[in-house]
Amino acid sequence: MNVIKLYNTQSRQIEEINPSNSDGILRIYCCGPTVYNYAHIGNFRTFLLQDVLCRLLITVGYRIKFVRNITDVDDKTIHGAQRENISLQSFTERWTDIFHRDCEALNILLPDVEPKAASHIAEQIAMIETLIKKEHAYVTADGSVYFRLSSFPDYGKLSKIDTRQLATQGENSAGRTNLADEYDRDSVHDFALWKAHKVEDGDVFWESPWGKGRPGWHIECSAMSMKYLGETIDIHGGGIDLCFPHHENEIAQTECVTGKPFVRHWFHSEHLRIEGQKMSKSLGNLFTLTDLINKGYAADVIRYALIGGHYRQILNFTLSGLDAAQSALGKLRAKVVNLSKETHFSPGENLFHPNVLYHYLNTAIEALKNDLNVPKCLGEIFSILNDNTNGNESFLRELYALCFILGIEKFVFDQGKNEKFVEIPSDIAKLAAQRWQARCNRDFEESDRLRQLLTERGWSIVDRREGYELEKIK
Repeated sequence: MNVIKLYNTQSRQIEEINPSNSDGILRIYCCGPTVYNYAHIGNFRTFLLQDVLCRLLITVGYRIKFVRNITDVDDKTIHGAQRENISLQSFTERWTDIFHRDCEALNILLPDVEPKAASHIAEQIAMIETLIKKEHAYVTADGSVYFRLSSFPDYGKLSKIDTRQLATQGENSAGRTNLADEYDRDSVHDFALWKAHKVEDGDVFWESPWGKGRPGWHIECSAMSMKYLGETIDIHGGGIDLCFPHHENEIAQTECVTGKPFVRHWFHSEHLRIEGQKMSKSLGNLFTLTDLINKGYAADVIRYALIGGHYRQILNFTLSGLDAAQSALGKLRAKVVNLSKETHFSPGENLFHPNVLYHYLNTAIEALKNDLNVPKCLGEIFSILNDNTNGNESFLRELYALCFILGIEKFVFDQGKNEKFVEIPSDIAKLAAQRWQARCNRDFEESDRLRQLLTERGWSIVDRREGYELEKIK
């Protein structure tokens, strides 16, 4: 088996990834979405990088079991359902379906298990009962339950936070405010395991030994990861903003229940900025996949742009970067079209064998195996492609495997698309995006002016319900 090395947030070192169990299966848990609205591209950057890691592991021969949860009960989901006057289940199922649709568009592989928090209340209550019995948790007068942080001396070993200087759990490791409920607790350090029912929760509650209520956010991941992956898991992933307090709290409550190490390897991806600024609703730069598709960018191009930076570095996401991604992908699949004409290579063949030797693209695959260095991998691919003008099946087999790992295999190797593909110049793509935005703003005069300008430059624009398409005028 090929060796993959990855940075471990807890040890602050790049380490080899190995399964801990004798069955040889690598157990992976990643925090999934809270389904109350569209996931934004910052969320999807994390999910896409986790997808690239899983694809890499599969390609080089690891057997994996990948669990990614759905958070379907918290303040945001409850309040969203109440605003629409529908049940919590109906509300969250709709947003879960939308999340799945976006994942499919971005070519994200399905997890092996996708548990929902509201379907695992019994498991969460059982963990809380154990924590109370072991005196790591306590019940307050209103029936809420809190984890006693002082009972776990190792708290902070992941984020390296000093509990003596910890004022509150009101801010996460990305410097953003945690919108947590305020409940009566012994210490501001302590965090909620169970939240007593409040009037504003409406009909959302479950019975427990402490009365009606609902679980806190942190306990769900511990309960579900333990149910599906066991007491110790090999890799736990998430965005860097989850490092503290969410992942610190997971460690504390899980290890206090089991007495064993919770996670062997922590995999965190950095957040992104939009045009150099933090994403926020107030700045109007909190983009969803639909927003960018409506600006004229294909989901494949958005995926390419979001994975293009190193996962441990902040990604500055720009529309000009999307234009560059579109150009790069177009060149890549145009090259594949030309090379494929000289061979009988078929992407449908069984291409993934753990003992395959990379002859042409060895430097590219090695970049991924060494701390998931996607930008270096892409640089190596284009450098080798520029030097390689002769198509052969071995070269294309290696290239397809790399495209599969990056999740762009459908875009690059879909021959039906390739034959129709025409590279769109960046200035034309910008004009089309501006024209679409004018149309969305109902500025039809400006929309018509830009359409005419595109026509004069040899391009027609066809509006669709979900966006538009550009076609070269023959």
